[in-house]
Amino acid sequence: MTERSLVRMIVGLGNPGAEYADTRHNAGFWFADLLAARHGGSFRNERKYGAEIATARIDGADILLLKPQSYMNRSGTPVQAASAYLKIPAEQILVAHDELDLAPGDARLKLGGGHGGHNGLRSLISHLGAGFWRLRLGIGHPGNRAEVIDYVLKRPSREDAELIEGAVVAAADVIPLMLGRGEQPAMHKLHSRGTSPRQKPKDDEPGLAE
Repeated sequence: MTERSLVRMIVGLGNPGAEYADTRHNAGFWFADLLAARHGGSFRNERKYGAEIATARIDGADILLLKPQSYMNRSGTPVQAASAYLKIPAEQILVAHDELDLAPGDARLKLGGGHGGHNGLRSLISHLGAGFWRLRLGIGHPGNRAEVIDYVLKRPSREDAELIEGAVVAAADVIPLMLGRGEQPAMHKLHSRGTSPRQKPKDDEPGLAE
């Protein structure tokens, strides 16, 4: 897409509650919170969606920010409720989520795809189909599939936290460009920050995020 982006809703994935706030799995929440802080949004609980929502004014457009409060593996239900009520199709939704297969500090935009073992994406695909935009925020992989659940539900090291936060900031920087000039310029700017080798679990199994 080369024209102005039609994204109308940005979803950050994570788990609700203070005990999860600083964990790797909440990188999507970090991103949504930063957008709200930058663009005049204030999150409030919306019971009819089962989510916290805010409206951000970005590049002259009102964008709905949404953080599901249903826990990661049921993320699709609140997002579907909001998209159905507001008549926002999947292709106008951008979902920010933690990504095991990217190194900390990496961030990538893409349209569509599978869930890659991520239960938040799995739930979203089951409710919306696969045609939504994804912002993949790298958190790295522990190297062993059996360790993934504990890994994503723990705080990153200070070094990794700084890298992840840097990727969140860089991704937030390109959102006005994405909304104003389209996805391709935003993808070029974000992806040209540098690349890291795709990380594979040592046992060649896909990552599994609860």
